[in-house]
Amino acid sequence: MVKPGFPRYEQGEIKKKVRVMTEIEQPQVYLITPNEIDLADFTPRLAALLDTHPVACVRLALSSREESQITRIADGLREITHARDVALVIENHVLLVDRLGLDGVHLSDGARSVRATRKTLGADAIVGAFCGPTRHDGIGAAEAGADYASFGPIGPSPLDDGAVADPELFQWWSEMIEVPVVAEGNLDLELVRSLSPYTDFFAFQDELWKQNDPVKALSDFIAAFA
Repeated sequence: MVKPGFPRYEQGEIKKKVRVMTEIEQPQVYLITPNEIDLADFTPRLAALLDTHPVACVRLALSSREESQITRIADGLREITHARDVALVIENHVLLVDRLGLDGVHLSDGARSVRATRKTLGADAIVGAFCGPTRHDGIGAAEAGADYASFGPIGPSPLDDGAVADPELFQWWSEMIEVPVVAEGNLDLELVRSLSPYTDFFAFQDELWKQNDPVKALSDFIAAFA
C-alpha cells in the first residue's frame, strides 16, 4: 500500500501516522480522473503524465456505479500507478478499496463518515475528505482522522452554485492545522500562483484532461507553483 509523501508526514511509504513538521518547498500534484474513462485512450495519457512529472496521488472519480466497470478501470489504473509508486484512491466506494488493492478512499461528504471509514480500512489506508468551502467541515474531518482535507471549488463556474473556497481559508489552515490541505475545482494559473504558499496539494481534473496536451498543461501549472 502506497501513501503519498504528505509534506507534514514522514516521507516515503508511511506506515505510521507520525506527523513531522517539515519545510514545504512547493505543493505536490494530485490528479483526479475524468468521470468517464475509455481505458485505451486514457491510460497512455495518464502514464505520460506520471512519467513526466512527480505526482503524489491519483483519484479514481467515476460517475458510474456499475461494479464491473469500476473494477475493470481500477485494475487498469492500478497497474500504471503502482508501477510508479503513486497512490491510487477511489472516490466514496469504501468497500472496494481492499477488494481492488487500492490505497484508500476520498470521501465527498466532509467529516461525516471519516471516523467510520478509518475504522473499516485501518490506520495504513489513505482517508481523504472533501469539505467544500467550509472550514468547519475541514476541522471536523481532521479531528476524525482524515489524512487530508480538500477544499473547493477554488474558481467559479456556471455549473456550480456560486460558492467558492476563500483563499484566506488556505492561509489560515496552513498556519493553524497540521493535516495537509488540498485545493481543487476550476483552478487556473493565477489561482494556483496565489495559493501555492499555503497549499500542500493541487488536485487537477478538467484543467488537464480537457487540454490537447495534458503534459504541457501540467508543466505550466507546476511552473506557477514557484
